[in-house]
Amino acid sequence: MTKRNSKVEIELLKRILVLDGAMGTMLQQYNFSEEDFRGERFKDYPSPLKGNNDLLSITQPKAIAEVHAKYFEAGADIVETNTFSGTTIAMADYDMEDLVYELNFESAKIAKQVAEEFTKANPEKPRFVAGSIGPTNKTASLSPDVNRPEYRAITFNELRIAYKQQVEALIDGGVDILLVETIFDTLNAKAALFAIEEVKEERNIDIPIMVSGTITDASGRTLSGQTVEAFLTSISHIPLLSVGFNCALGAEQLKPYLQRLSNETEFFTSAHPNAGLPNAFGEYDESPKQMQGFIEDYLKDGLINIIGGCCGTSPDHIKAIAEVAQKYEPRLIQEFA
Repeated sequence: MTKRNSKVEIELLKRILVLDGAMGTMLQQYNFSEEDFRGERFKDYPSPLKGNNDLLSITQPKAIAEVHAKYFEAGADIVETNTFSGTTIAMADYDMEDLVYELNFESAKIAKQVAEEFTKANPEKPRFVAGSIGPTNKTASLSPDVNRPEYRAITFNELRIAYKQQVEALIDGGVDILLVETIFDTLNAKAALFAIEEVKEERNIDIPIMVSGTITDASGRTLSGQTVEAFLTSISHIPLLSVGFNCALGAEQLKPYLQRLSNETEFFTSAHPNAGLPNAFGEYDESPKQMQGFIEDYLKDGLINIIGGCCGTSPDHIKAIAEVAQKYEPRLIQEFA
C-alpha cells in the first residue's frame, strides 16, 4: 500500500469524493463551429479541427473554465482536465502531434486555476484536479485486421513514450492526481502506468494515481477480454490511489462489477458510469433523479470512495449524486477498518 499522506487521500478517509461529469456533453451545448475550434491562431490550419475538444483549451479556454466551474458549483470535489485525447497518438487524427505538451499544460492550468478559486472560497472543501489520460484510439493487445491476428497497430514502447509526454505536461500544469481512464486494453494502461512511474522516479516526486477500466458489455469483461479480477491483478503492482470503472455501462448495469472489485481490492474504489445506456440515436436519457437512485444503491452497500459521471452526465447529474453522497460514509478499506 502507498503512504496515505496526500491531501486527496486525507479527504478520502473522511468522506466520499465526487468526481465531475462529462466534458463532451457540456461542450456540445456551445455548438462550436469549425471557426470556433480554430480560433485566430489556427484559422489557416490545413486539417479540419472541429471535434478536437482538447484543442478548445487553447482556442476557447473560457468555455473550458466555465465547464469546470459548473461542476464544482454542482458539488464536485475533483474535475478532470480536458485532455482525454491528449497524446501524439490520438492527436495524429488532426495532424497536431506537436501541440501535445501545450494542450495538456494549458488544460491542467485552466482546471487548477478554477479549483484554487473554489478552494479559496471554501477551504473546508478543498477541490482537486485529475489529469485525464485516455486510452488512445489504438490497442496494443488486439489486431485491427481480422486477417492478420498477429498484427499490432502500436507497440508498448510507442505508447509509453506518448504517455510520458502527456504525464510530464499534466504535472507541469499543476494536476493533483493522474487518472488513467476508460481502459479497454490493460496493456495500454500498463504503458501509461510505466510512463508515470518513470516520470515519478526521474523527478523524485509522488502523485496519486487513479485507474479506471471499462467493462464493455454484459459479459463483464474489458474489450481485450479481462474479467474484473484479471484487470485488478494486472494493475495492482503499482501503488494506486484508487481503482474503478467508468463509461460503457450505466450505474445500474455497472453495480455487480463494482461489487466484485470492492470485495477484492484494498485500494480506494471509484466509479463514473454513463447516464444509462444510449438510446437509438446514441443519446443518454437517464435523468439525474434516476441516476441518483442507482448510485445510492452503491452507497448503501459501501462499495465506493469516489463517485462521478461519464457520457451523458451534466452538472445536474453531479448535483444529484453529490447530494446523496453526503449522506453516506465512504467504503472502508481493510487497512483502516
